[in-house]
Amino acid sequence: MTVLHEIADVKRSPEEVYDYVSDFTTTVEWDATAVAARKLTPGAVAVGTIFEVECALPIGSITLLYTVKTLQANMLIVLSGSCRFFDIEDTISFIDVPGGTRIDYRAEFFFKPLMSTLAGFAQQGLESMGRDSVAGLARALKDNFPVETPTATDKVADKLVLPALSLFSRLGYKLGRKRFHPMTASVKHKHMVITGASSGLGYATAQELARRGADLTLVVRDRVKAEKAVADLKLETGNSDIRYELADLSLMADVDSLVERMKKNGRPIDVLINNAGALFNPRSETSEGLEQSFALLLLSPYRLTEGLKPLLLMASSPRVINVVSGGMYSQALNVEQLLVPDTPAYSGSEAYARQKRALMVLTQEWAAEWEGEGIVVNAMHPGWADTPGVRSALPQFRKLTRHVLRSSEEGADTIVWLAVATEAGSVSGKLFLDRAEHTVHLLSKTKGSRQETEKLMDFLASNRGSIDAAQRASASVET
Repeated sequence: MTVLHEIADVKRSPEEVYDYVSDFTTTVEWDATAVAARKLTPGAVAVGTIFEVECALPIGSITLLYTVKTLQANMLIVLSGSCRFFDIEDTISFIDVPGGTRIDYRAEFFFKPLMSTLAGFAQQGLESMGRDSVAGLARALKDNFPVETPTATDKVADKLVLPALSLFSRLGYKLGRKRFHPMTASVKHKHMVITGASSGLGYATAQELARRGADLTLVVRDRVKAEKAVADLKLETGNSDIRYELADLSLMADVDSLVERMKKNGRPIDVLINNAGALFNPRSETSEGLEQSFALLLLSPYRLTEGLKPLLLMASSPRVINVVSGGMYSQALNVEQLLVPDTPAYSGSEAYARQKRALMVLTQEWAAEWEGEGIVVNAMHPGWADTPGVRSALPQFRKLTRHVLRSSEEGADTIVWLAVATEAGSVSGKLFLDRAEHTVHLLSKTKGSRQETEKLMDFLASNRGSIDAAQRASASVET
């Protein structure tokens, strides 16, 4: 038997450290040898939960299956692992000490008969791996990472269209994740609202945030899909604090009704994620007479966010995340084109891109306006992700790019980062792709004027009527 024993002190509470470490999928963030990890057992982490961890070796790799043997909340985790070369038992204790937590890590290796003769030779390497792993965990829990600035490659890509487009692919995500930092900030019981959460990016975002312990409100149009999403998320993550609100966000009456229901409930909102979207071909109008892409992609997040602002201000460090699209790089802000008249030249893709450009401008304006109120507002681009929306709205595009498309989880990663990471709360008004800031313009022709921005804000403000009236009514009731 070979024994490793390492100790590290961190300035985090035992509860936070335990919550982070007990989900052993986080090993890829702090153990340099772990290249992939996933939980094989549905539900909350409990005795009997099984994790699969792939570890890199100097030559090849090994896959370890870990089973949770003991859990004592905020105090102790014992895991039993096995691979083709050895069995292992990890005992991780969390000791409350002045100013934080002492992590006591002990690993016992039991080499298989054919490998036992190599145990002595492996001792030094194993000891080094143990030291590096615990040191990596301590660094992760220190949680003082910077926001990644564009690399030289990013800067070149942001000036040239084809290299920039290549970053939207799965390859771009794989390159980007090499510089990802651990996300150890606790979001346990933080209230996060996600629109368009029944599938695709929204569902992938909800799944990861639920796994991390956030309380979720999913805004979904269809009751059957909403109930299924909530039930599936509860089963997969063991998080019971998930609910839904029904609203067709292309209808302003539904948006306003949703705002009033949530304000009446009075629960602060820590994070609002404006994700709902669709690409419409051919052109159509809502029952309220609004062009559908304008209603859903721009006016809806505007009215929803403005309406829920009082609940955002009730949170300690509120964040708003707007999901935009690479299509916006082809369009300049043109307020007169936002309503998209019904002409033979109508293009659903162009209409979509114009609304997303406007949403990016709105992101920047909100960030500047609300800086003094403490609300952080950022936008993200998910890259080319293989979502149900892409499959239904852009079948030809998917056919051409299906081998390089990202998964929904890869596309949603930056949404999760903007919602969770400590460093993401230090910047506002920016556009992110793969957790790094990127330019909001690839082409000089898309850079609009200040006059056009002010025109946009005036145009959207002209649609505020019911929001302002409702807030005035609410204020009069309170007084």
